[in-house]
Amino acid sequence: MDAVTVFGKERTMRSRTTRTVTVTAALVAAAAVGAGGGAATYAALGSDDGSNGAGRITVSEPEPVASTSESLSAGEIYEQAHKSVVEITSTSSRQSGLGGEQQAQGQGSGFVFDAEGHIVTNDHVVEGAEGVSVRFWDGSTYDATVVGTDPSTDLAVIKVDAPASALVPLTLGDSTQLTVGEGVVALGSPFGLEGTVTSGIVSALNRQMTSPNGFTINNSIQTDAAINHGNSGGPLLNAAGEVIGVNTQIKSESGGNDGIGFAVPSSTVASIVPQIISSGSVEHAYLGVGVASISESVAAELGVPAGAMVTEVREGTAAAEAGLRPASGSTMVDGQSYPTGGDVITAVDGEAVTDGAGLQSAIDAKKPGDTVSITFTRNGESTTVEVSLGTRPS
Repeated sequence: MDAVTVFGKERTMRSRTTRTVTVTAALVAAAAVGAGGGAATYAALGSDDGSNGAGRITVSEPEPVASTSESLSAGEIYEQAHKSVVEITSTSSRQSGLGGEQQAQGQGSGFVFDAEGHIVTNDHVVEGAEGVSVRFWDGSTYDATVVGTDPSTDLAVIKVDAPASALVPLTLGDSTQLTVGEGVVALGSPFGLEGTVTSGIVSALNRQMTSPNGFTINNSIQTDAAINHGNSGGPLLNAAGEVIGVNTQIKSESGGNDGIGFAVPSSTVASIVPQIISSGSVEHAYLGVGVASISESVAAELGVPAGAMVTEVREGTAAAEAGLRPASGSTMVDGQSYPTGGDVITAVDGEAVTDGAGLQSAIDAKKPGDTVSITFTRNGESTTVEVSLGTRPS
């Protein structure tokens, strides 16, 4: 089985270790999206055991658009950006094998977000930290406080009280303007080697990663720029030196860099980080279903419309109150197993939903408490219900 390594949070007791987890089905706020090529993925609606597993990397129809016209070399990007990239060390207490406590260290990367001292990194870099310190390019080190985290997108904000001269913010680019094949540069501190720069291309767009609390991070960027343990939270930059992603995961059988890395897109950063800075946390709307994507070709074989078939409904959620019904069976189509007998969600607020990713995007655009109309097909009949969305569990 493939594995995805969540890197950057290397815990050190006596020696540094790496956290590698096995691929599991994605757990999403609205849907569990099927793998690329039409395969169905079944999922629950949250991590009941509190584990922080990484999950299946999937893709849904990349649609690249025009990229920036300005182009800098990797060296020029480094010169422009390296003073904004920091090494982050977190400390926490962990139970030892003898029943006592030991100090554990985590190491990752981050970048200066604004002149007030806010620094963006990954949630899994500072998760459970009792102390955080930040080391700048010139070796100066400052204690930091955790402003807030959002495990659902694996983003976090910390803050340092550093001189203005040390706080050189990076500019957020527009990840929606990326194209496959476009050059990118990663900056960070892999294995504690601060100020490391690597370059590559955008290998794919619209991937899905699984966040530390088991939900799906949509529109993730895949890159072959070499990123390793310790790069977590560092910026992925476009040819103009703008941040278009936050390096977060690698897909690897060995636990090392195999040239397949993933970053949270800057469009997500632009939405989530200001909320963390403002309130210390982020609330996500929650429908409460697990689904599988049903493509047009598969839909014809199953005798249902294309959309997001409900595979599970969580008790006490908007989906349960609306009476949505999960799949009751399965059938094989072209060698893949697909759920059958469940409601197929085809629209949210009148906007067509063609797959699980589309459903999640539609729910993600809402706020907890918002009332939305969900259109679904059951036994060949289309029904629309009004539901009040809940808050995604942490």
